[in-house]
Amino acid sequence: MTSWRVVRIFAGFFILLSLALGVPGSPVFASQWWLAFTAFVGANLLQSGLTKWCLLETMLRKLGIQPGC
Repeated sequence: MTSWRVVRIFAGFFILLSLALGVPGSPVFASQWWLAFTAFVGANLLQSGLTKWCLLETMLRKLGIQPGC
């Protein structure tokens, strides 16, 4: 599995988790402040797309995950 795939899996998981915890109609609702985490992940994805640099990808490469799309 390549680093970009892992980054996308992490981002998707954290977005879905934070939405589940932040939307009032959810059965696992905790607080609407979880929606700020959703915005944080989205902002990081935007920054990564514009600058072609992602901290998580850098960390994954240091752990030995192969780079690639």
